Amino acid sequence: MQWAEVSIDTSHEAMELVSEILQELGAGGVVIEDPALLNEYIRSGLWDYTDLKESDETEVVTVKAYWAMDDALEGKLQNLAARLAALTANGVDKGAGTVSWRAVADEDWSETWKEFFHTEKIGERTVIKPTWEDYEAKAEEIVVELDPGAAFGTGQHTTTALCIRALETLVKPGMTVFDVGTGSGVLSIVAAKLGAGRVEAVDFDPVAVRIAAENVRQNGVANVVRTGQSDLLKSVEGKADLIIANIIADIIVRLFGEVKESLAAGALMLLSGIIEDRLHDVTKAAARHGFHVERIEEEKGWAAVIVRGDA
Repeated sequence: MQWAEVSIDTSHEAMELVSEILQELGAGGVVIEDPALLNEYIRSGLWDYTDLKESDETEVVTVKAYWAMDDALEGKLQNLAARLAALTANGVDKGAGTVSWRAVADEDWSETWKEFFHTEKIGERTVIKPTWEDYEAKAEEIVVELDPGAAFGTGQHTTTALCIRALETLVKPGMTVFDVGTGSGVLSIVAAKLGAGRVEAVDFDPVAVRIAAENVRQNGVANVVRTGQSDLLKSVEGKADLIIANIIADIIVRLFGEVKESLAAGALMLLSGIIEDRLHDVTKAAARHGFHVERIEEEKGWAAVIVRGDA
């Protein structure tokens, strides 16, 4: 399958907003090439970064997204240009804001990930490791092996890391977990390895479902995690003790109105993918639908919200 790799040169101020726009427009994955962050890794002496040279140009951040090469591509590019122009109109310094794109095949995309995805411990117990690297786990650690391919979610993005750290405290042995917008399946796999008894990992994107299924098998949790295609939870039966939705604010707001029948008594929802500017919209929608906000975690301009469904 052919994909369009869309690149936007922007600023540190706008890079998370640009990422959010790309995901809202249906990007199957987002890569942020931040030379300032890369320099930090090089100076830290961690892993393979020690062989790379520091960059002198650290002001320009390149955000890359991947869209299918289909009839909708031209419309998405036009929509992207309008959304980027709106950032400037709203006083956001988007830097150059230049957009370019090129056609890539599935295998080219998979190789792109390998330049940026390395073994990392996230939270107290969880280690995310690409399939092509070796790692010897320490006591009490759980290791998740990923080959993200064309699906969003390696654990390194702030929104996913917020969820992983929350899952370490929220997942209880034997509980039922629904993962909405599972992407690479990373959060479902973490939940299973933390002791969940049943996990339903669903995504609207069939490419994400295929890759999530491969990652589930790779991690030996196929007896716990079932993957499938679904518009939110429409295809998922039963009730969950915990629902995870690491998506975007607009979809989370919609989810509040559809999720009550999927929640067991006393169930929690872990909601992420929320930029700080949209946090109020999410908490307001939660209250409107009878949910109680238990906790909010914020980091690097993003937020994760934990709500209880029996307010």
